[in-house]
Amino acid sequence: MKVAVAGGGSVGMAVASDLKLHGHEVQILEVDPEQVARFQPHVDVRWIVADACEVSSLQAAGIGDVDVMVAATGDDEDNLVISLLSKQEFAVPRVIARVNNASNQWLFTESWGVDVPVSTPQLYTALVEEAVSVGSLVHLMSFEGASAHLLEVTLADESPACGMQIGDLGLPREAAIVALVRRDHMIAPDSETTLFAGDEVVVLAEVDSESAITSILVGDTPPTGPAAVPTDDHGHAVARVSRPRGSDDAFASHSHKPAG
Repeated sequence: MKVAVAGGGSVGMAVASDLKLHGHEVQILEVDPEQVARFQPHVDVRWIVADACEVSSLQAAGIGDVDVMVAATGDDEDNLVISLLSKQEFAVPRVIARVNNASNQWLFTESWGVDVPVSTPQLYTALVEEAVSVGSLVHLMSFEGASAHLLEVTLADESPACGMQIGDLGLPREAAIVALVRRDHMIAPDSETTLFAGDEVVVLAEVDSESAITSILVGDTPPTGPAAVPTDDHGHAVARVSRPRGSDDAFASHSHKPAG
């Protein structure tokens, strides 16, 4: 597979190196010639000194022949322009764009040529919430212009889903439990799989079905934030000892609009 990575910073180089190790044909487009001269000997992919925000530069780099464009610069405006040009001018089949500022997430849609937005701040938030939240629905990832989400919930003792088989939960048609982790072991769930407290349930669902999923897996009064931190008699936080899983007991200005 041919992949172009726009942006030769730390993120772009890491992505390009990993893709190269997986056998893909990778090239990095970087506007700064000094950056290219400095890191080209250390990252064994094709480097091109080019401004990926310019149609002429993308054409010279052969972007029309790539299968995937990764817009990985540290500037959201540049990543949006790169995505739009890659999709509209060169019909790149798959465009992945890095979101640096979470407040700009709403812009990274198909209207700007983005197939998959990757928000580093959002990923960190999801990882933190997943680590400390029990009985809360956590967003892990968005797909297809944010119309579908990958969700995770660790079932609390009071979850109405505990002791029920997946086929009896009454999940919406637009939702599916795609994975289950119990006592650090992955389970491929089916309709007869029974859920227990402590299970980590991963759900792929459309946005409109999230409230129903929350009611089914969390309950009608889900927690509003991370799980409470236990305290001692003086109100100081103390370490939590987890029981074994599975036990039965604008770009700030918003002034830029897509062409057309």
